Amino acid sequence: MKGIVFRNLCKSFGRVEALRGIDLTIDEGEFIALIGPSGCGKTTMLRHTLGLETPTSGEVTLGGQRPDDARKARDLGYVFQKAALVPSITALENVQLTLDITGAKNALDPGKLLEDFGLGPFRNHHPHKLSGGMQQRVNIACALVHNPHYLLMDEPFGALDEMTKESMAEWLGEVLLANPKTVILVTHSIEEAVMLADRIVILRARPGEIDSIVPVDLPRPRRREIKTTEAFGDLVLGVRRKLYAVEEAERAA
Repeated sequence: MKGIVFRNLCKSFGRVEALRGIDLTIDEGEFIALIGPSGCGKTTMLRHTLGLETPTSGEVTLGGQRPDDARKARDLGYVFQKAALVPSITALENVQLTLDITGAKNALDPGKLLEDFGLGPFRNHHPHKLSGGMQQRVNIACALVHNPHYLLMDEPFGALDEMTKESMAEWLGEVLLANPKTVILVTHSIEEAVMLADRIVILRARPGEIDSIVPVDLPRPRRREIKTTEAFGDLVLGVRRKLYAVEEAERAA
């Protein structure tokens, strides 16, 4: 199984308790969104999954492996908030460079991947000639070209305008439907979480703990039109109310 398991994960930075007792099992092929107030530990959880932080206690495993081992096996893809592309080379060369660095054996074809992402006509364009949405598609192609089992995303659409965010969320859902991954998304957008996730994990802050988990029982593929449905609206409202309760409890503490 290629799931991700957090077992009683705790992390402190000096006297600051960033994470406390995180227990979460993410099934193979499941899409999880992490959401919560600033300082609740969303990115810290992601960094532990990448093996960039050492737990104070507890552990994270990916398919039974430690994060370091999964990373060395080229089994992790990571998407930053802002496209981390080399400006002096083309879109295709950026994807190929990532592949050259990882040296993955079960890699996807960079040119075909860009074609599948609707970027075929722009493969020889440099990043500055691409729109923000196109740059982020190239960024996601870089994360997926070595065909990892796990995709970790830290607010990948945070720097985009609202309409581009909507189209990118719809597009990403289609990409992952065709090529499933086990995904963790960090986001501040409730609508984005409902649009993409199978479950939404709501965190509270100081220390970062799991407050609640909301299943998203909406059919796939999810088109933008689903946002006009009562079911989508009810889920958004339900998550928003839980976040309000988390914030009110934090103010009262």
